[in-house]
This record gives sequence, C-alpha cells and structure tokens, in this order.
Amino acid sequence: MYRGLSPTIIALLPNWAVYFSVYGKLKDVLQSSDGKLSVGANMVAAAGAGAATSIATNPLWVVKTRLMTQGIRTDVVPYKSIMSAFSRICHEEGLRGLYSGILPSLAGISHVAIQFPAYEKIKQYMANIDNTSVDNLSPGNVAIASSVAKVLASVLTYPHEVIRAKLQEQGQMRNADTKYSGVVDCVRKVFRSEGIPGMYRGCATNLLRTTPSAVITFTTYEMMLRFFRQVVPSVTNKSDGRNREEETKSLVSRQGEEEEEEEDKDSGLSESQTQSNKINTSPIPLGSK
Repeated sequence: MYRGLSPTIIALLPNWAVYFSVYGKLKDVLQSSDGKLSVGANMVAAAGAGAATSIATNPLWVVKTRLMTQGIRTDVVPYKSIMSAFSRICHEEGLRGLYSGILPSLAGISHVAIQFPAYEKIKQYMANIDNTSVDNLSPGNVAIASSVAKVLASVLTYPHEVIRAKLQEQGQMRNADTKYSGVVDCVRKVFRSEGIPGMYRGCATNLLRTTPSAVITFTTYEMMLRFFRQVVPSVTNKSDGRNREEETKSLVSRQGEEEEEEEDKDSGLSESQTQSNKINTSPIPLGSK
C-alpha cells in the first residue's frame, strides 16, 4: 500500500520549492505596470514553472513509478531501495533512463497551465462574492478553490500521466510483450488496445490522491505567506524605530557637543576681551621733563 512512498516524500519538497519559486518570479516579470496579471501571462508563468519542475525532478518520479509497479510484475528484477534504483538505472540505462517519460511530463505542463489560472480566477470570484480581497479569503475558500482547480486540470490532462508512467516503467521490464519506441508509438498502442478508457485508467484513484495533497499544499502556502507578510513589516518597523532612536541620540549628543564648543568659544572670547580691556585701561607712564 505504501510502496514508492519514500521517493514521493523526497520529491515533494524540491518539486514545490522549484515550482513556487519560478512561478513567483515569472509572475513578477510578466505582470503589467499596474500590477495586474492577465490570464495569458498567468498561463505562461505556470507553464514555465511546470517545465522547470519537470526537468529538475523527473529522475525522482522515474524511481517512484518503478518502485510502485515492480511488486505487481513478474518480469522485472526488483530494486532493493531508492539508492539501488538510482545506481542501477544509471548503470543499465544511463541518463536516458533517468529522464524516460520527460516528453509527456513536459506535455503535462498544460496541467499547471490550466490549474493555476483557474485557481486564481476561482479565488477572485469567491472574493467578489464575499466582498473582500483575495488576500483575505478564509482557509475554507482557499481549500475549495484549490480542489476545484486541481480536479478540473487533472480530468482535462490525465492521459499524459498514463503515457508517462508506461514509458518510465518499461526500462525495468525484461522480455515484455509490448515495447514503446516513443510517445507517439505509446499513444497509438494504448489507444488501439484499450481505447479512451485506457487513457483514463487510474484517474479516480489519482484524484483521490492528488486533490487532498493540492488542498493541503495550497492552503498551507497561502496561510504561511500571509503570516510572513504580517511578521516581516513588524520586524522592519522595529529595526527602523531602533535606527531612529540611535539617530536621535547621535543628534542630541552632537548638539550638546556643539553647544559646549560654542560655550567654550564664548568664554574664550570673553577672557580675551577682559584681557584686552585690562591692557587698554592700564595707566600710561608720563616721561619726566
């Protein structure tokens, strides 16, 4: 039941770290001067982030797929662990084996190109209904928006998951009856043997797995982002206040020093004046006749 869990957990952190980082940067680059982001620009940002994530994490998903399916196949030499899978794939298949299924994965960026714009639009729609801003949506509304967007994107783009899984697992099989030479060949053979249902095999199970994951991920991300936005300004204000206090103290000390200098100058001037007065008022001796 939990076969392939370890590479899945290991892959989740870099997967979402790469995705949200690239997505945020591309949104900043593509937004207009007034700070708004069009649907097309949002789709481009989501697609770019999806492509970067697929390239960065594809080897982990290859290992996950093979560990999950090796228990139900008799024509494979099973891997003992994650490191065993990595070392054997590198030795037996090379870099091509680690990046098997990368083309359908890149085609799968249409998934996030649908999911993220739909997520943003649903959030905006719910914010308009509640007469509030997107940043003030409740966690429940964020969860609803993320789940609806995930289900919509998954149903529309699921066939690429089937093709990717079949291409990723075939490198482990020995003497298999069906071999796929590429993406087009795989699509043709699956459609010919199983039809449309074959393209959506496992879709319900996939939704049961990915929808709660998307809800937890997006809701946690939104809530943590709000938290840090509230914390960071307060820290900045505190540092600004300390800087202002230090500046005030330095100004006061400078003013005190200047006043002391002026007092010293004034006292020096008064002393010099009294001395000159003494010199001027001293009697002048008269010469004798």
